[in-house]
Amino acid sequence: MIDLRSDTVTHPTLAMREAMARAKVGDDVFGEDPTVNRLEELAAEMLGKDAALFVSSGTMGNFVALLTHCGRGDEIIVGDQSHIFTSEQGGAAVLGGIAMYPVRNQADGTMRLDEIRGAIRADDVHFPSTRLICVENTQMRMNGAPLAIEYLEQVREIADAHKLKIHTDGARIFNAAVALNVNVKALARYSDTVQFCLSKGLSAPVGSMLVGSREFIQEARRARKLVGGGMRQAGVIAAAGIVALETMVDRLAEDHANAKYLAEQLADVAGIELDPATVKTNMVIFGLAPNGIKAPQLAERVKHAGVLLQPRGEFKLRAATHYGITRADVETALHAIRHALD
Repeated sequence: MIDLRSDTVTHPTLAMREAMARAKVGDDVFGEDPTVNRLEELAAEMLGKDAALFVSSGTMGNFVALLTHCGRGDEIIVGDQSHIFTSEQGGAAVLGGIAMYPVRNQADGTMRLDEIRGAIRADDVHFPSTRLICVENTQMRMNGAPLAIEYLEQVREIADAHKLKIHTDGARIFNAAVALNVNVKALARYSDTVQFCLSKGLSAPVGSMLVGSREFIQEARRARKLVGGGMRQAGVIAAAGIVALETMVDRLAEDHANAKYLAEQLADVAGIELDPATVKTNMVIFGLAPNGIKAPQLAERVKHAGVLLQPRGEFKLRAATHYGITRADVETALHAIRHALD
């Protein structure tokens, strides 16, 4: 089966499995797991931050960051298409008592700077206190759009002018760095904290990292424990994360090339709506002509040909390229889609 539903379906490499089998372990809640400690040091160094915290998922990493940045009744500014706002069950509000002010995401993944400024609350007893601006890099729902350094610098200027912090949901920040041909530190430097996933494109079986200042991570460790995220002999899974960071970053360019090729070919198929110029990383979100087949029907048809796509509403689908998907797989998927639309 050629699974293009998401890059979360990647399998760990042989090197990861071997590292997991021989990992040295200890009790991470006591800070005594040497493999987790090494992973946290590596993650912090790669992103140019003082310290890092190993968590079980991107959702947990984001939530722990929000709990550490904000108190109950505070408000964060988020994109209306961001994962934090759309896909984490409103955890910031439900469990953290944190309000969310959504700002429209543009086609390039950004939020308009004037709308960010307009979302910052005045010092008024009737309003919640704005504490944090959240950006997502890459912006998954906008075809995995990478956010440019110049834009991140402008958001930082706004935050500094209003004494706010910035958190980046960087689940795929290494995709952004590869697409922009910059060191990931250049993207992380404008944020106080960054969460990134070891799974997805980096192909580890589980886990994410939260990076920031040493003081922040010390408090975040308490928040992780609060939400049940304290793990014991976690070196077994942290070992795969080390291999991911050391060996899987550069190859993301292959996923991007496959996604671009897929987008260019799909754009020429009758009944498909897609501008391939918007595809810059590994996400291809394409539309169907509204008077034709619907997304769930197309997904079902190509499934019978051995291809999995993810419907994203009535007339949109997503295809994500990732480790394990070859150019030949992309060709097979294209053939299945063309045949299904005939």
